[in-house]
Amino acid sequence: MAKDTFLNRKTTLNVKGKLTDISAPCVMGILNLTPDSFYNNSRAGSLDDALQKAEAFLKDGAKFIDIGAYSSRPGAAEVSPDEELKRIVPVVEAITKKLPEVIISIDTFRARVAKESIEAGAHIINDIASGDMDEAMFETVASLQVPYIMMHMKGTPQTMQQQTEYKDLTLDITDYFSHKLAELQKLGVKDIILDPGFGFAKTLDQNYQLLNQLQDFNIFELPLLVGFSRKSMIYKFLGLTPQEALNGTSVLNTIALLKGAGILRVHDVKAALECIALVQKTQQQ
Repeated sequence: MAKDTFLNRKTTLNVKGKLTDISAPCVMGILNLTPDSFYNNSRAGSLDDALQKAEAFLKDGAKFIDIGAYSSRPGAAEVSPDEELKRIVPVVEAITKKLPEVIISIDTFRARVAKESIEAGAHIINDIASGDMDEAMFETVASLQVPYIMMHMKGTPQTMQQQTEYKDLTLDITDYFSHKLAELQKLGVKDIILDPGFGFAKTLDQNYQLLNQLQDFNIFELPLLVGFSRKSMIYKFLGLTPQEALNGTSVLNTIALLKGAGILRVHDVKAALECIALVQKTQQQ
């Protein structure tokens, strides 16, 4: 990949009035406040644990920390909006107080959770449903004027794996994003990040097809976020467990970087930054 291939892509995010540079690939660390996330090392069981993980992410070089309190893995337990907020808000408040330089993303599909989390100090909304699971989400994001990560999924986390039929996988997702972007831009949302949704309403083979065609999404000239970290598309294919899937994660992150990914959402920040450093070194030659 030529180093100037993606020069037209948006290179900054407005984070509460301050421009954040994302011209170079960067890393988002995953902080789960759920007891049933598929990778147990990502779970924070207490406020102190969450603070320690956030500090470690920053020390390792993460640009963003993504906090979620509703597990989106297939078969995960339902969590009420009140419970989701009860888990998220104290952690956001504590992290922003102790680590004011941190940029926090909130992994939620609920407009109310998004609004109250931003009011508590978070900066970005990461919505796995792109507004499909809460019709108030787009207007909420527009009123908050925060960056919005929009992921492709069909159905819900409970039903998505029964909804894996496509006429043309990449074209269908491109069409999906096109319609969503038109809605958001009409509402005045300016900072949008696209996530193709690896593992969400896709079979194992479809995930690899999507990765093979990832460069097609560069047509939008928007930042691309990918999330493969320790997912079943890696460990099931290789006959491993999530705990053994770091090497596979690094391989897929490297491929994604070469195809234009700009944000790696991961459990292992240091390893992801090593992928970025090596790809950038190669592109400088």
